[in-house]
Amino acid sequence: MKTACAAVAVLCVLCSAASFAVLENARGAPEAAAEENYPALEELFSIVIENRAGGGVYVKRSGETKRAGTVLAAAGRLNESGYTASGWAWQRSVAAVAVNAVHVKVRQSGDRGAVLSILPAEMYEKPADYKSYYSASSSIMTDIPAGTGIFGGGLSPFVGNPVFLKDGGKWVPIPALYQPREGDTIQIKVLRPVRLPSEIVFENRFGGRILVRYAGGGARVIGMVLKPVAGVGRFAGSLYADVGRIRANHTGVICVSTSPPGEVGGFQIIPENHAMSPEMKNARLLTQWMVVGPTSVEAPSTEGAAPLFSLYLRPVYFPMGTSGRTIEEMLDMYIVQVRIEGGKWQRMPEVKGRVDDALADVTHVRILFPLEPAFLAETEEKK
Repeated sequence: MKTACAAVAVLCVLCSAASFAVLENARGAPEAAAEENYPALEELFSIVIENRAGGGVYVKRSGETKRAGTVLAAAGRLNESGYTASGWAWQRSVAAVAVNAVHVKVRQSGDRGAVLSILPAEMYEKPADYKSYYSASSSIMTDIPAGTGIFGGGLSPFVGNPVFLKDGGKWVPIPALYQPREGDTIQIKVLRPVRLPSEIVFENRFGGRILVRYAGGGARVIGMVLKPVAGVGRFAGSLYADVGRIRANHTGVICVSTSPPGEVGGFQIIPENHAMSPEMKNARLLTQWMVVGPTSVEAPSTEGAAPLFSLYLRPVYFPMGTSGRTIEEMLDMYIVQVRIEGGKWQRMPEVKGRVDDALADVTHVRILFPLEPAFLAETEEKK
């Protein structure tokens, strides 16, 4: 199991039959894991980034290459002490995806990851009062607007996707001792599970169940709510996401926006150990965080575990009525809904800023997944 990172590279080349059955995260995988931890994967596309000013950001899919943006400034180093949750990410892989950033963990550095970031145009200069993780010198700055393209416009990777470096015309797993250099070319293989859930439901109460459902099947309990969410807070990246959309996902968070683009407001779902991190004191004291854990007190905490904190979630959003979008693109979105006082499922309430009791009457939260690729293929055949 110590060769997990090398195994990732081999499996990604064979992505149509890929499985993460041999992977461990930084804290070690449990001996018996749920189905979601070891899914068969398929490649959707790859993202290629030239680490030089004026370099291209390309998306390659089905033999076709399209330019998705331009690099404004190259990264010159790794941040050897990334954000706390990077310590739970797989090495040589995507550690976080968001409408305002993509973070890559190259290697473990102490209890954190050595991180390379890819940022949208709005992050070229750090916005005022920006409290999310930010390291300009270890970031590839692009001209791609936040919330679009690889930052939530249908081209985002997933947490756990493998990262490669071009070396002598060949793609190799990004070396463990890698440091970014001007002119390097990096590739992210965007893989996702072939079989997706139809939804994940959180019973928003202490001891509430976390259930995963698949189309045509029943529900299975995969975790427990240890602290319900009741409020909405000023999470910076929600500025670039719409109401009821996933703003970010990494090994220690699902961030959901409750505000329209241009406004801030949202809440977070985090695993129990991360809730005890020193910088997460507010998550234990305030109402803007739901804390989740396994069903047993003897089971390990769920940092980096699928389907909540790796492999399955990403920010994907297209404004309704956007011209030129295919049905497949529109159905690829993730939607977050709520039930209020046990009623019917409904749209996420629009709440801006900090409102400590904005979600106090929410009894259930659910994440609706994109339709499975197999379902879309059947639909296409019937046309």
